[in-house]
Amino acid sequence: MLLTHRPTAALFAAALLLSLGGMPARAASVLISIDKAAQRMTVAVDGQARHTWKVSTGKAGYSTPSGTYKPFRLERSHRSDEWDNAPMPHSIFFTERGHAIHGSYNLRRLGTAVSHGCVRLAPGNARKLFSLVQKEGLGNITIVVAGNDLALSEELAPLDSEVKNPRRKGKR
Repeated sequence: MLLTHRPTAALFAAALLLSLGGMPARAASVLISIDKAAQRMTVAVDGQARHTWKVSTGKAGYSTPSGTYKPFRLERSHRSDEWDNAPMPHSIFFTERGHAIHGSYNLRRLGTAVSHGCVRLAPGNARKLFSLVQKEGLGNITIVVAGNDLALSEELAPLDSEVKNPRRKGKR
């Protein structure tokens, strides 16, 4: 008797979904571009740049690997097994060797290559990125890491704070 009611229930659910506004919203495509030379990350959603932030990538001897990646694991509150239990809040893991994008409390060093291979962000920016990745789903995220490890670019993309408050531009 249950089998005869299932098609009716499925039709009812489909009708209810359509009456509430149609099909569920499509997830956005998110591109996270990391430029090691400029020590900047740009986050684009459906092709539109949404954020540009300072980062810290791998220092000499601890390079952040260049390439195109799909993240595979999220951890809101992770600690490094390899580096003295260091906090890695809002971690987005993108290599099997343990490379991740995560928050860092060492704000003065953002914009310079000082990490052991991960991509560090200010904690608030890491939280925003983590939420976006969680919302859109790991399968809709692409991470591209490019650029020379040691050279720093003279022309840097404006930071979110510089765009929102241009008077503070020179006071970093």
